[in-house]
Amino acid sequence: MVVSSVRIFLKVNRIIKFTQHRRSWMSTLVNEKRGLILGAYEKGEKEEGFLLTAAAQKYDAEVQGRLSELLKISGPTLKRGKTRIFYGIDQQYCCVNVIGLGSSTAGYNEQEEYDEKKENIRVAVSVATKQLRECGAVEIDIDTCDDAEAASEGGHLGLFTYDELKAKSSQKPLVNLQPFGNEGLDKWRIGMVKAEGQNIARRLMESPANIMTPTRFGEIAHNLLTPLGVQVTVRDKAWAESQKMGSYLSVAKGSDEAPKFVELSYDGAGPGVKHLALVGKGITFDSGGISIKPSLHMDLMRADMGGAACIIGSVYAVASLKIPINIVGLMPLCENLPSGHANKPGDVVTAMNGKTIQVDNTDAEGRLILADALCYAHTFNPQMILDLATLTGAMDVALGSGATGAFTNSTKMWEIIHEAGKYTGDRMWRMPLFHHYSKQMTECHLADLCNIGKHGRSGGCCTAAAFLWEFVTHPQWMHLDIAGVMENKDECQYLCKGLAGRPTRTLVEFMSALAKHS
Repeated sequence: MVVSSVRIFLKVNRIIKFTQHRRSWMSTLVNEKRGLILGAYEKGEKEEGFLLTAAAQKYDAEVQGRLSELLKISGPTLKRGKTRIFYGIDQQYCCVNVIGLGSSTAGYNEQEEYDEKKENIRVAVSVATKQLRECGAVEIDIDTCDDAEAASEGGHLGLFTYDELKAKSSQKPLVNLQPFGNEGLDKWRIGMVKAEGQNIARRLMESPANIMTPTRFGEIAHNLLTPLGVQVTVRDKAWAESQKMGSYLSVAKGSDEAPKFVELSYDGAGPGVKHLALVGKGITFDSGGISIKPSLHMDLMRADMGGAACIIGSVYAVASLKIPINIVGLMPLCENLPSGHANKPGDVVTAMNGKTIQVDNTDAEGRLILADALCYAHTFNPQMILDLATLTGAMDVALGSGATGAFTNSTKMWEIIHEAGKYTGDRMWRMPLFHHYSKQMTECHLADLCNIGKHGRSGGCCTAAAFLWEFVTHPQWMHLDIAGVMENKDECQYLCKGLAGRPTRTLVEFMSALAKHS
């Protein structure tokens, strides 16, 4: 036993000395800015050790088995999301990061409603890329782990940072990612573009409200999307008045910032095909108005335009990938602030369709601006209408960050987006759209309906959806309440802490599937 231990010690010592020696004489030869990520699966539950991916096996053979030898002496197993970093193995890479991918037999998890293998890859690659960035790598080759799309998503989502307002010395370096051995380039690009779309939404949501005004949002939408063949029109207050959008304008009048209604059109499927209408809540800052919010965490209300941000990000991805679908995007933008011009509890306003609304809580403003946008969406005679909004705190209470709440009058739409969420790992959960909740909004003292339920907070996300339903006559409509998934603390491991940009990738997948169905 003692002899065996001595042999192991001597073996480890030889490898350490070899590595140190190799690093010293290769210091001028090794590419100090390039890193490599490789994957390793766990063996069976009762077995120790690991199974290298095909790409990792190929690399190991190129370095005469040094990688597998180092792995064996670094520990008996490599758990999901855990890593081992090795330096100076060869001249091409300053460091090689081997990531644990979990079980090699992982697949669709019925209980979790996502593809566990894809999620494992996203998490592992995200962790590894961030570690190599901290090691100084600015060029990283990534093992696609048999799923180039998921690997690309994990890497590009994991490296996101919003630090452009900080001193340059505090900013993270830009890192270029590419698939190791150029494998799966088409799928890699799809994952990259989807991640870019979500990162665009994250950047819009993170931007301070004094910078990301309705006017600035419209400028960014125009500059970002028009080069991709998307037509972007930014409407002003006079146009909204001509459309008799009294509900939307009643919210906007509390702020000195001019409201802007951004309208975009993407015709990827060509003429003769009806558009999918996307409607996104665009409150660029929500103080609650006269019904003012508590000051704690009010800064997060710069992201109350998350619905509009996700539309910009998803349309960017769809247009970049040239998905054959026609889209019209509608985003009413404004601030919700208290002033002498702001809505007051008890005020009655009139929506575009002529319905009157009693505003009993000015902090339930998102539904007021969406009401007019939904009415306007019908004028395009779309095949479907889908709206998304950081609408209710009640949605966060109900589902937290586990899934987006989906309310719909269309089983077809639900089935498509449900499958899309399983694929992306950014899941959907169907919520009830009952007339039981509609009655609570329409039994109103002063107007056709009230903007809050008569039973207060009870079923708040359901009564909000029921309110929106009063402005929808289309048989194919879905409302996504994304308040619970607006922010990421530590729940999603491949997203850093901050505003999440969810569910942009699921929207892209939904539209891709819809194009195939059509």
